[in-house]
Amino acid sequence: MQEEALAEKTILRLLRGGDTVAFKAIYDQYWDRLYKVAAQKVPCAENAEEIIQDIFVDLWERRELLVIGDLEHYLFRAVKYKVLDYIRAQMVRRQHEDSVLRAASEYGDPDVEEELAYRELREAFYSGLNDLPEKTKEIFRLSRVEHFSVREISETLSVPERTVTYHITQALRILRVCLKDYMPHLLLLFFRTVQ
Repeated sequence: MQEEALAEKTILRLLRGGDTVAFKAIYDQYWDRLYKVAAQKVPCAENAEEIIQDIFVDLWERRELLVIGDLEHYLFRAVKYKVLDYIRAQMVRRQHEDSVLRAASEYGDPDVEEELAYRELREAFYSGLNDLPEKTKEIFRLSRVEHFSVREISETLSVPERTVTYHITQALRILRVCLKDYMPHLLLLFFRTVQ
């Protein structure tokens, strides 16, 4: 136990001095565990990853100023506070959306409501799309935006059709999670276009 405390103090001292090997050791030791905690509280995997990356960026950028007694305790508290910040930001965004939609409905202009819903949905879609891995993003764009068939994508990118199908499935799964908060907007748009 005492040896671990000494090793941690050494790593923190090296980190404060700008040692990238010490930083990588901390990153490798804690990233998965921190991510699991964030992923339990944040619905979108990409947002959970971003929270953890922000913590490590902050750790590196503020390394000379930080006074850390217990590294594990410090990092898990950082996750807790970052997740709370994320949840607060989502609540504020939703309250803003609700107030805008209420105002639009008070004026009785369904076109304004529809336009706002469409804009937010589009922004969320492209944000989720930009978070996809490069290969998955390229294949999904060719499939859903350019309307290429699986065979055409396979031939264009020189990859097996099974690989194309895999990447499209992955993209849809990730986007479905990222867009689940926008389901009411999707339904609103769907029913407006059907009427």
